Amino acid sequence: MSSTAPEWQAMSKLVSQVYAKADAEPFREPVDWKALGLFDYPQVVKKPMDLGLIKKKINENKYKSIHDAANDVRLIWKNCMTYNADGSDFYNLAQTMAKKFEEKFEKLCAQNEVAAGGGDGAGGTASAAPQEPTIEEKRAFAKSLYKIGKDDLGQVIMDLDVKCPKSLIKNSAEDEVEINVDLISPAAFAEVRDFVNEKVAEAGGAAGGGKKKKSAKRARNQ
Repeated sequence: MSSTAPEWQAMSKLVSQVYAKADAEPFREPVDWKALGLFDYPQVVKKPMDLGLIKKKINENKYKSIHDAANDVRLIWKNCMTYNADGSDFYNLAQTMAKKFEEKFEKLCAQNEVAAGGGDGAGGTASAAPQEPTIEEKRAFAKSLYKIGKDDLGQVIMDLDVKCPKSLIKNSAEDEVEINVDLISPAAFAEVRDFVNEKVAEAGGAAGGGKKKKSAKRARNQ
C-alpha cells in the first residue's frame, strides 16, 4: 500500500517517535550478539527485528498493511522479553514500551478508521473488527490451553500482557499468573486463539505441561 495514504503517514510518524525515544536505544539496530557475547541469542530469537529495519521497510513500501508493520514492532518487544528474564531491566523496558505502543497504535487505527484488531489493514473500517467470542469458543480455548507446552503458554501470557493485561490475574505471593478468558478483548482473543490452535495442531493434540518463568493457572472463564 502507498506510503502516502494517511494511515501510512501516521504509522511512519509513530515508528519514528518510538525510535527517537531515549529508552528505544537498545532496539534501534540489530542486536550485536557476537560483540556482546550472547552466543545463544540466535537459538533463542528465531526472527530478529529492530526499529531501524521497520522504518526502512515502511519507507520502501515493503508492508502490505499497517498491521504487518505493527506486528514487526511487537516482534521487537517479544524477542526482548523472550531472551531476557522476567523482571530484568530489559524485560521491564520492553514490556513498558510495548504497552505504550499498543495504546498509540489503537488511537492511530481509530483516527484513520482502520480496524485495530488486524485483518488486511488496507483501509478496513471498524466494522471489520473481531466479534465477541461465544461461550462455546471461550470454553474451547480454555481447554486448548492444557494441550500446549510451557513455552507456547508463556508466549500466550506475554501476548496478553501486552495486548490485554486486564485478562491476567497475577498472584505474586504464589508466583502465579491466571488467564481470565472472559476478560480477553475480542481482538486479542482472536490472535491468541489462532496461535494456540496452530500449536495444538502441530502437537497433534498431545497434552503439554509446565509453566513459563512464573507458574500459570491455565485459564478461568465464568
